[in-house]
Amino acid sequence: MDLLEYQGKEFFAAHDIAVPPGGFAKSVEEAVGVAEAMELPVVVKAQVHTGGRGKAGGVKLVRTMEEVRQHAQNILGLDIKGHIVECLLVEAASDIAEEYYTSFTLDRSERKHLGMLSAQGGVEIEEVAERDPEAIAKIWVDPLEGLTEPQCRDWVAAAKLNPAATEGAVSILLKLYEAYVAGDADLVEINPLILTGNGEVIALDAKVTLDGNAVFRHKNYAAYDASQPRDEREQAANSKGLQYVGLSGNVGVIANGAGLAMSTVDVVNQVGGAAANFLDIGGGANADVMASALDVINNDPAVSAIFINIFGGITRGEEIAKGVIEAMDRVDIASPIVIRLDGTNAQQGRDMLQPYLSDKLMLSPNMLDAAHRATALAGQAA
Repeated sequence: MDLLEYQGKEFFAAHDIAVPPGGFAKSVEEAVGVAEAMELPVVVKAQVHTGGRGKAGGVKLVRTMEEVRQHAQNILGLDIKGHIVECLLVEAASDIAEEYYTSFTLDRSERKHLGMLSAQGGVEIEEVAERDPEAIAKIWVDPLEGLTEPQCRDWVAAAKLNPAATEGAVSILLKLYEAYVAGDADLVEINPLILTGNGEVIALDAKVTLDGNAVFRHKNYAAYDASQPRDEREQAANSKGLQYVGLSGNVGVIANGAGLAMSTVDVVNQVGGAAANFLDIGGGANADVMASALDVINNDPAVSAIFINIFGGITRGEEIAKGVIEAMDRVDIASPIVIRLDGTNAQQGRDMLQPYLSDKLMLSPNMLDAAHRATALAGQAA
């Protein structure tokens, strides 16, 4: 789950990380109300799940209440890289002396958490890495040992931050790591982390990605999940508890397990087709889940053929067959279905499907054959 900036700052503030005072607004009047509660100047910021807001006119420094109203009106409804601005963050303007960069994420190859810190903030870290890779100080943190204050001090020194920022930076880095771990985050990033004119170190921006699988441990994450940008297909799938990502092809893909679903998308592409989606029904899917998945795929007008790829472990073949049969009884399936069914009780499932086989429902002996057939059917329909 990618948080909007105001949500990321709420997340940071909950972990005692200093952020500028501000408020959330969904209308011009709300933006004016937030600004009236603070001293001018303030900054009006578009809240969208993408970067490049400043260049697109989505971030404005304002010095009068009339400018607050004017810029709030101009920014709401603005299209920034395909994202329509529906809400704003209005926050106090900061006295910026220097800008830094810092983040934590997981380095899977090292099996440790990776922290990055640079005295060159305010620009994309990829630009810094390309221009001056030595400007990024990295630290690998063993999850079992955690991050210590001495490590942080050495890290800040290696990044060559202004000595005036040392104490504030060390404090924020320790809190940021705690937020990253306790919050079940995949990424926490502050760019820029600023040193103010009076020597404070503050998170001027917030980029936070949370692990959606950890929602059950954090009751407040439901609100974050509800704000995620989803098209109609993704919204329908999410409401049914399905792991779904919309793509641009015409072969609908249903598989059990994220790895198999990704492999299925790849195989469809390999044989010359294009997947319309990634849909993972999970490792223990039952008939209801299978029927719900088919319902979602069937409502996508771009889908010309459906490829169901199941290798049963916990998932049982007869449950998959039952779900397909129920879906065909319940919904007028618009596209032909090709099924590859292997693993636990696969033969039982294939036997259950046998009476229903037709030019709209086909069984294939293996994954590659099924991909060829589904791709060919999608091509014929197109």
